[in-house]
Amino acid sequence: MNYQPLTIGRNFRICPPEAVPANNGRIDLVMQRGAFGSGEHETTESCLEILEKIPVVKGARILDLGSGTGILAIAALKLGAGHAICVDIEPNAVETARHNCRLNDLEDRVTHITGTLDNVLESGFDLVLANIYGDILLSLAPSLTTKTRPGGRLLLSGILWEYNFDVRQAYERQGCVVVKNHLLEEFSSVEMLRNSGENAASDK
Repeated sequence: MNYQPLTIGRNFRICPPEAVPANNGRIDLVMQRGAFGSGEHETTESCLEILEKIPVVKGARILDLGSGTGILAIAALKLGAGHAICVDIEPNAVETARHNCRLNDLEDRVTHITGTLDNVLESGFDLVLANIYGDILLSLAPSLTTKTRPGGRLLLSGILWEYNFDVRQAYERQGCVVVKNHLLEEFSSVEMLRNSGENAASDK
């Protein structure tokens, strides 16, 4: 094997293509290890742990911005999401995500885009995933929020501690509410609700 299977959260197991399928009820995320890793970074782990608890995943339309290996979109689809759009500015990342989607038999439920958020024409996503740098998340706050339907969720990660407050404040100014603020060793992940008038339970 090119790496050992890794269990994350309550549901997931990241494993190489040649691994024997899990028989303990866990969901296999089959990932080819490469230049973009296999999902062991602390921000990816944090996103997966939050993702498995988000109530809007089943049947959801997903936008995964800065998709890298595609692992977050793949996890969301295996939790019952309907369709995902994966976007990355790096062509090699897009090819990696496309390959990993094939390994997980999900190629028919994913649209891959090489480019930026400007290349995404659709909106009204139930869940937006963005595991990218904090300064980029700051600049994208208005447009990422607009892409999310009222009552939908945003899962933002890749945020260094020093950007955490500013990122939360930027999205709150766009009408979002912090649901969970998860501080890691160096980075942080923030789950937000685009407010539709109802109150969300906050776990700051």
